[in-house]
Amino acid sequence: MLTGTCHCGAAHWTLEGDPGPITACNCTLCRRYGALWAYDYVEERIRLGGPVSSYTRAGKDAPSLEILFCPTCACVLAWRGLRSNDPRRTRIAVNVRLAPPDAVADLPIDHFDGLYKFEDLPRDGRCVRDMWF
Repeated sequence: MLTGTCHCGAAHWTLEGDPGPITACNCTLCRRYGALWAYDYVEERIRLGGPVSSYTRAGKDAPSLEILFCPTCACVLAWRGLRSNDPRRTRIAVNVRLAPPDAVADLPIDHFDGLYKFEDLPRDGRCVRDMWF
């Protein structure tokens, strides 16, 4: 099980099982937050704990996701989908930068072009440890 906590320790997440590849995205939000994402579904393999606040993109009539962050220290914990093809499941991704570095260092990185083409990019062999600096 992986765990991640915000800076002040008030909010956290857990992810059961193999997180699979981690996504680095260059969209307008992800590049500003510097987040690296591991995916699953709310209350399946991913669970959030503690207080969270949310942000949805201003000026969007129907935002597709919300960003969840600690209301005390403002660390970005996760994003949660607001639209779904399956009403019984809600997509969520947690920010693995909140996990202990040694626990996620060897996970491979998938790159996603969320800024221009909205598509997966070829793997370049990097893993999370290569993205810390």
